Amino acid sequence: MLFTDKECFVLSPVLSKPSLEKILLTAQRKENLYVLDMNEVTPSGNVSCFLSKASVDESALWRRRLSHVNIKTINKLVKDNLVRGPPDKEFQLEDHCIACLKGKQYKSSHKPKNLNTNDTPLQLLPMDLFDPTNIMSMGKKSYCLVITDDYTRFSWVYFLRIKDETAEILKSYILRVENQSNQRVKIIRCDQGTEFKNHTLTCFCESKGIERQYSAPRTPQQNGVAERRNRTLIESARSMLADSKLPLTFWAEAVSTACYV
Repeated sequence: MLFTDKECFVLSPVLSKPSLEKILLTAQRKENLYVLDMNEVTPSGNVSCFLSKASVDESALWRRRLSHVNIKTINKLVKDNLVRGPPDKEFQLEDHCIACLKGKQYKSSHKPKNLNTNDTPLQLLPMDLFDPTNIMSMGKKSYCLVITDDYTRFSWVYFLRIKDETAEILKSYILRVENQSNQRVKIIRCDQGTEFKNHTLTCFCESKGIERQYSAPRTPQQNGVAERRNRTLIESARSMLADSKLPLTFWAEAVSTACYV
Protein backbone atom coordinates (compact mmCIF):
# COMPACT_ATOMS: atom_id res chain seq x y z
CA MET A 1 0.00 0.00 0.00
CA LEU A 2 0.96 3.63 -0.54
CA PHE A 3 -0.35 6.33 1.82
CA THR A 4 -0.62 10.04 1.01
CA ASP A 5 -2.26 12.94 2.77
CA LYS A 6 -5.53 12.39 0.88
CA GLU A 7 -5.62 8.84 -0.46
CA CYS A 8 -4.44 5.28 0.10
CA PHE A 9 -3.46 3.23 -2.95
CA VAL A 10 -3.66 -0.58 -2.95
CA LEU A 11 -1.00 -1.73 -5.41
CA SER A 12 -0.01 -4.98 -7.01
CA PRO A 13 2.25 -7.07 -4.72
CA VAL A 14 5.13 -6.93 -7.24
CA LEU A 15 5.10 -3.13 -7.44
CA SER A 16 7.47 -0.85 -5.55
CA LYS A 17 6.13 2.52 -6.68
CA PRO A 18 2.69 3.74 -7.82
CA SER A 19 1.61 3.19 -11.39
CA LEU A 20 -1.83 3.90 -12.80
CA GLU A 21 -1.90 0.53 -14.56
CA LYS A 22 -1.14 -1.39 -11.34
CA ILE A 23 -3.41 0.39 -8.83
CA LEU A 24 -6.03 -2.10 -7.66
CA LEU A 25 -8.09 0.09 -5.30
CA THR A 26 -8.15 3.64 -4.01
CA ALA A 27 -9.44 4.72 -0.58
CA GLN A 28 -10.16 8.33 0.37
CA ARG A 29 -8.93 9.75 3.65
CA LYS A 30 -11.56 10.98 6.11
CA GLU A 31 -9.93 12.77 9.03
CA ASN A 32 -7.34 10.26 10.28
CA LEU A 33 -8.93 7.17 8.71
CA TYR A 34 -8.70 5.72 5.20
CA VAL A 35 -12.18 4.42 4.32
CA LEU A 36 -12.65 1.73 1.67
CA ASP A 37 -16.25 0.74 0.83
CA MET A 38 -16.24 -2.35 -1.41
CA ASN A 39 -19.87 -1.68 -2.40
CA GLU A 40 -18.99 1.69 -3.92
CA VAL A 41 -15.54 1.30 -5.45
CA THR A 42 -14.93 -0.32 -8.81
CA PRO A 43 -11.80 -2.51 -8.76
CA SER A 44 -9.50 -2.16 -11.74
CA GLY A 45 -7.69 -5.45 -11.40
CA ASN A 46 -7.75 -8.88 -9.81
CA VAL A 47 -8.86 -8.26 -6.24
CA SER A 48 -10.18 -11.72 -5.40
CA CYS A 49 -8.18 -11.55 -2.16
CA PHE A 50 -10.63 -8.90 -0.91
CA LEU A 51 -13.70 -11.07 -1.49
CA SER A 52 -15.35 -12.86 1.38
CA LYS A 53 -14.91 -16.61 0.99
CA ALA A 54 -17.74 -18.98 1.69
CA SER A 55 -17.19 -21.75 4.18
CA VAL A 56 -16.80 -25.34 3.04
CA ASP A 57 -20.25 -26.22 4.36
CA GLU A 58 -21.82 -23.23 2.61
CA SER A 59 -20.08 -24.12 -0.65
CA ALA A 60 -21.29 -27.72 -0.36
CA LEU A 61 -24.84 -26.51 0.34
CA TRP A 62 -25.02 -24.36 -2.79
CA ARG A 63 -23.35 -27.10 -4.80
CA ARG A 64 -26.23 -29.41 -3.81
CA ARG A 65 -28.83 -26.75 -4.54
CA LEU A 66 -27.43 -26.23 -8.06
CA SER A 67 -27.41 -29.93 -8.99
CA HIS A 68 -23.70 -30.47 -8.23
CA VAL A 69 -22.44 -28.02 -10.83
CA ASN A 70 -18.69 -27.38 -10.58
CA ILE A 71 -17.35 -24.64 -8.30
CA LYS A 72 -15.99 -22.51 -11.17
CA THR A 73 -19.45 -22.29 -12.70
CA ILE A 74 -21.00 -21.33 -9.35
CA ASN A 75 -18.45 -18.52 -8.91
CA LYS A 76 -19.17 -17.31 -12.46
CA LEU A 77 -22.91 -17.28 -11.76
CA VAL A 78 -22.34 -15.21 -8.61
CA LYS A 79 -19.79 -12.87 -10.19
CA ASP A 80 -21.98 -12.08 -13.21
CA ASN A 81 -25.18 -12.00 -11.11
CA LEU A 82 -26.82 -14.67 -13.30
CA VAL A 83 -28.80 -16.41 -10.55
CA ARG A 84 -30.74 -15.23 -7.53
CA GLY A 85 -30.04 -16.57 -4.05
CA PRO A 86 -26.33 -17.35 -3.58
CA PRO A 87 -24.44 -14.88 -1.36
CA ASP A 88 -21.85 -12.58 -2.91
CA LYS A 89 -18.93 -14.76 -1.85
CA GLU A 90 -16.16 -16.79 -3.41
CA PHE A 91 -17.07 -20.47 -3.17
CA GLN A 92 -14.39 -23.07 -2.64
CA LEU A 93 -14.03 -26.83 -2.49
CA GLU A 94 -11.19 -28.16 -0.37
CA ASP A 95 -11.75 -31.83 -1.18
CA HIS A 96 -13.26 -33.86 -4.00
CA CYS A 97 -17.04 -34.31 -3.98
CA ILE A 98 -17.66 -38.04 -3.56
CA ALA A 99 -21.12 -37.78 -5.14
CA CYS A 100 -19.66 -36.10 -8.26
CA LEU A 101 -16.91 -38.72 -8.51
CA LYS A 102 -19.62 -41.40 -8.48
CA GLY A 103 -21.93 -39.66 -10.93
CA LYS A 104 -19.63 -37.92 -13.44
CA GLN A 105 -17.31 -40.59 -14.78
CA TYR A 106 -17.04 -40.35 -18.56
CA LYS A 107 -14.96 -41.24 -21.61
CA SER A 108 -12.92 -38.79 -23.66
CA SER A 109 -15.17 -36.35 -25.54
CA HIS A 110 -15.24 -35.67 -29.29
CA LYS A 111 -14.27 -32.29 -30.72
CA PRO A 112 -17.25 -29.93 -31.23
CA LYS A 113 -17.89 -28.18 -34.53
CA ASN A 114 -16.37 -24.71 -34.81
CA LEU A 115 -19.43 -22.96 -36.26
CA ASN A 116 -23.10 -23.21 -35.33
CA THR A 117 -25.00 -23.52 -38.60
CA ASN A 118 -28.39 -22.89 -37.01
CA ASP A 119 -29.62 -19.31 -36.71
CA THR A 120 -33.19 -19.67 -35.39
CA PRO A 121 -34.84 -21.61 -32.55
CA LEU A 122 -36.45 -24.98 -33.40
CA GLN A 123 -34.53 -25.24 -36.67
CA LEU A 124 -32.90 -28.45 -35.45
CA LEU A 125 -34.05 -30.62 -32.56
CA PRO A 126 -31.61 -33.37 -31.50
CA MET A 127 -33.39 -35.94 -29.33
CA ASP A 128 -32.74 -39.25 -27.71
CA LEU A 129 -34.50 -41.81 -25.54
CA PHE A 130 -32.55 -43.37 -22.69
CA ASP A 131 -33.14 -45.79 -19.86
CA PRO A 132 -31.05 -44.59 -16.90
CA THR A 133 -31.78 -47.63 -14.71
CA ASN A 134 -33.70 -50.87 -14.87
CA ILE A 135 -35.85 -49.66 -11.99
CA MET A 136 -39.21 -47.97 -12.58
CA SER A 137 -39.67 -44.47 -11.20
CA MET A 138 -42.19 -43.42 -8.57
CA GLY A 139 -44.60 -42.63 -11.42
CA LYS A 140 -44.12 -46.09 -12.98
CA LYS A 141 -41.94 -44.74 -15.81
CA SER A 142 -39.00 -46.59 -17.34
CA TYR A 143 -37.69 -44.28 -20.09
CA CYS A 144 -36.81 -40.61 -20.49
CA LEU A 145 -37.13 -38.68 -23.75
CA VAL A 146 -34.78 -35.66 -23.94
CA ILE A 147 -35.38 -33.02 -26.63
CA THR A 148 -32.86 -30.18 -27.08
CA ASP A 149 -33.06 -27.09 -29.27
CA ASP A 150 -29.70 -26.96 -31.07
CA TYR A 151 -29.75 -23.14 -31.30
CA THR A 152 -30.66 -22.17 -27.72
CA ARG A 153 -29.72 -25.51 -26.07
CA PHE A 154 -32.99 -25.33 -24.13
CA SER A 155 -34.12 -28.83 -23.16
CA TRP A 156 -37.34 -30.66 -22.39
CA VAL A 157 -37.70 -34.05 -20.68
CA TYR A 158 -40.62 -36.47 -20.93
CA PHE A 159 -40.96 -39.72 -19.01
CA LEU A 160 -42.44 -42.80 -20.68
CA ARG A 161 -43.70 -46.13 -19.45
CA ILE A 162 -42.94 -47.89 -22.76
CA LYS A 163 -41.09 -46.80 -25.91
CA ASP A 164 -44.28 -46.91 -27.99
CA GLU A 165 -45.42 -43.68 -26.30
CA THR A 166 -42.64 -41.72 -28.05
CA ALA A 167 -44.57 -40.95 -31.26
CA GLU A 168 -47.63 -39.45 -29.56
CA ILE A 169 -45.50 -37.42 -27.14
CA LEU A 170 -43.43 -36.02 -30.02
CA LYS A 171 -46.53 -35.09 -32.03
CA SER A 172 -48.05 -33.29 -29.05
CA TYR A 173 -44.75 -31.56 -28.22
CA ILE A 174 -44.14 -30.27 -31.78
CA LEU A 175 -47.67 -28.89 -32.13
CA ARG A 176 -47.50 -27.18 -28.74
CA VAL A 177 -44.02 -25.66 -29.10
CA GLU A 178 -44.77 -24.34 -32.59
CA ASN A 179 -47.97 -22.71 -31.36
CA GLN A 180 -46.33 -21.13 -28.31
CA SER A 181 -43.19 -19.85 -30.04
CA ASN A 182 -44.53 -18.92 -33.49
CA GLN A 183 -41.58 -20.88 -34.92
CA ARG A 184 -41.62 -24.05 -37.00
CA VAL A 185 -39.69 -27.24 -36.38
CA LYS A 186 -37.66 -27.96 -39.50
CA ILE A 187 -35.34 -30.88 -38.66
CA ILE A 188 -35.28 -33.54 -35.97
CA ARG A 189 -32.15 -35.61 -35.38
CA CYS A 190 -32.28 -38.99 -33.64
CA ASP A 191 -30.98 -42.54 -33.84
CA GLN A 192 -32.55 -45.33 -35.85
CA GLY A 193 -34.52 -46.87 -33.01
CA THR A 194 -38.04 -48.04 -33.79
CA GLU A 195 -39.42 -45.47 -31.34
CA PHE A 196 -38.38 -42.77 -33.84
CA LYS A 197 -38.47 -44.73 -37.09
CA ASN A 198 -42.09 -45.82 -37.42
CA HIS A 199 -45.15 -45.27 -39.60
CA THR A 200 -46.87 -42.83 -37.21
CA LEU A 201 -43.94 -40.40 -37.02
CA THR A 202 -43.20 -40.77 -40.74
CA CYS A 203 -46.73 -39.69 -41.69
CA PHE A 204 -46.70 -36.84 -39.17
CA CYS A 205 -43.33 -35.46 -40.32
CA GLU A 206 -44.35 -35.68 -43.98
CA SER A 207 -47.57 -33.77 -43.27
CA LYS A 208 -45.61 -31.06 -41.43
CA GLY A 209 -42.69 -30.95 -43.87
CA ILE A 210 -40.19 -31.91 -41.14
CA GLU A 211 -36.90 -33.45 -42.25
CA ARG A 212 -35.54 -36.34 -40.18
CA GLN A 213 -31.83 -37.03 -39.78
CA TYR A 214 -30.70 -40.42 -38.46
CA SER A 215 -27.32 -41.18 -36.93
CA ALA A 216 -25.44 -44.23 -38.17
CA PRO A 217 -25.62 -47.39 -36.05
CA ARG A 218 -23.11 -47.50 -33.17
CA THR A 219 -22.11 -43.88 -33.90
CA PRO A 220 -23.63 -41.79 -31.09
CA GLN A 221 -21.23 -38.89 -31.76
CA GLN A 222 -23.29 -38.02 -34.85
CA ASN A 223 -26.04 -37.00 -32.42
CA GLY A 224 -23.58 -35.47 -29.96
CA VAL A 225 -25.82 -32.67 -28.66
CA ALA A 226 -28.46 -35.13 -27.45
CA GLU A 227 -25.90 -37.61 -26.11
CA ARG A 228 -24.01 -34.94 -24.13
CA ARG A 229 -27.25 -33.55 -22.71
CA ASN A 230 -28.22 -37.07 -21.65
CA ARG A 231 -24.88 -37.44 -19.89
CA THR A 232 -25.24 -34.08 -18.16
CA LEU A 233 -28.71 -34.95 -16.85
CA ILE A 234 -27.72 -38.46 -15.78
CA GLU A 235 -24.59 -37.25 -14.00
CA SER A 236 -26.49 -34.54 -12.11
CA ALA A 237 -29.26 -36.98 -11.19
CA ARG A 238 -26.80 -39.62 -9.98
CA SER A 239 -24.89 -37.04 -7.96
CA MET A 240 -28.05 -35.74 -6.29
CA LEU A 241 -29.27 -39.26 -5.49
CA ALA A 242 -25.87 -40.26 -4.12
CA ASP A 243 -25.67 -37.10 -2.02
CA SER A 244 -29.22 -37.30 -0.66
CA LYS A 245 -29.07 -41.10 -0.23
CA LEU A 246 -32.49 -41.48 -1.82
CA PRO A 247 -33.46 -44.76 -3.54
CA LEU A 248 -33.15 -45.10 -7.30
CA THR A 249 -36.94 -44.95 -7.67
CA PHE A 250 -36.56 -41.16 -7.46
CA TRP A 251 -34.47 -41.02 -10.65
CA ALA A 252 -37.23 -39.32 -12.69
CA GLU A 253 -37.61 -36.55 -10.11
CA ALA A 254 -33.83 -36.08 -10.06
CA VAL A 255 -33.61 -35.87 -13.87
CA SER A 256 -36.51 -33.42 -13.98
CA THR A 257 -34.87 -31.24 -11.34
CA ALA A 258 -31.51 -31.31 -13.16
CA CYS A 259 -33.20 -30.28 -16.43
CA TYR A 260 -35.02 -27.42 -14.68
CA VAL A 261 -31.80 -26.15 -13.06
